[in-house]
Amino acid sequence: MPNSSSIGTMTVFDIVVIGSGPAGTTTARYAAEKGLSVLMVDKKQELGAPIQCSGAVSFNALDNAGVFPSPEFIQEAIYGFAIYNGQGQKKVIDYRKIKPGEYGSEAGAKPLGFVVDRRRFDRYLATQAERAGVTIWLKTEALGYRVLDDGSCEVALKKFNDTITVKAKVVVGADGVQSQVGKWAGIKTHIKLSELASCLQFVVDGVQTEGLLEIVTGHEWAPGGYAWVFPKGHGYAEIGLGVTRTMCTDNAQVYLDKFLKQSFFKERFKNCRILEIQGGGVPLAAPLKIQHADNLILVGDAARHVNSITGGGIHTALSSGKIAGNFLAALLLSGEPCTKENLKGYHNNWLNAMGNNMWKLYEVKRKIFDTADIAQRDEQLYATMSNYFSVDSEYKKI
Repeated sequence: MPNSSSIGTMTVFDIVVIGSGPAGTTTARYAAEKGLSVLMVDKKQELGAPIQCSGAVSFNALDNAGVFPSPEFIQEAIYGFAIYNGQGQKKVIDYRKIKPGEYGSEAGAKPLGFVVDRRRFDRYLATQAERAGVTIWLKTEALGYRVLDDGSCEVALKKFNDTITVKAKVVVGADGVQSQVGKWAGIKTHIKLSELASCLQFVVDGVQTEGLLEIVTGHEWAPGGYAWVFPKGHGYAEIGLGVTRTMCTDNAQVYLDKFLKQSFFKERFKNCRILEIQGGGVPLAAPLKIQHADNLILVGDAARHVNSITGGGIHTALSSGKIAGNFLAALLLSGEPCTKENLKGYHNNWLNAMGNNMWKLYEVKRKIFDTADIAQRDEQLYATMSNYFSVDSEYKKI
């Protein structure tokens, strides 16, 4: 099992990961599995909280990241999509019917994806990392880093009420939207309001679902975004939306209340009870052009590794974490220093594996929402969403 070492009173790790979401835990796990000593810190006192987004993730995304789809965090299996325009017209893409035998609940078939409990999912990923040898410190705030003359770096941390310094070869910023870690290195992580979605969802009961992710487009219900109904099993569901603040006349809760009470789903929702409210910001901007510096890289939301069309970030976080963990392990085990030039290889690996496709999706999203005519914009978004999730989609899934 990888172990940290000490020089005098200073603890030394190969890697310090800041942030314990899916990108951070996956980076940490893959690096630790290769024998590196990894410290992962988070200022939160509880893994997986607060929940800021829905929990939909594909079977392939979990499989690619080496995450077994455990009942410990899975709430409902997903087999397809139902895409609605603002008036209720829908296109159903049910893989149980399109590819019977391959997708389904029967023996030998598999789900397309899952809705997961984000608290349990994030904790499961952290447990995987810990079992690989990662040291985890909660209630630990990262204050800054400094590159040293010997090619390593120091990271200042506030653990409980004590300020301490650890030494590392590289820092991984997995600290979410508008990353503070990136700002330490002069990376411009600020995001414009026009490219930041305000997301809010209610966890409810009393809503029947059919194993599909339901997506509702239309400016009337979710300006600059879309609304959703995601099944959680046993009559529970996530009903939510993401809106772009610069396109709104009210806040997200006003739009979500309106969606529940006035949309074409109002009869379906009339008996549901709101059990929990969750929300947060989701970047819809292009990926950062610069995602690394001397002794530092960014992953996940911190690097804007988010699907700009859907706003989905779990699968991109898992993928970028795997890329980062494997790359850092290879670099450090080779004995090469973590200079900005050497860390460019991480960025290149990310571009080749998923980044180029993310840029293409961003351009599609930008063209849709740059359209001034609302009716035309709604029509384009509905058509794009319907196309994106179809079997013969022109978009490569990322």
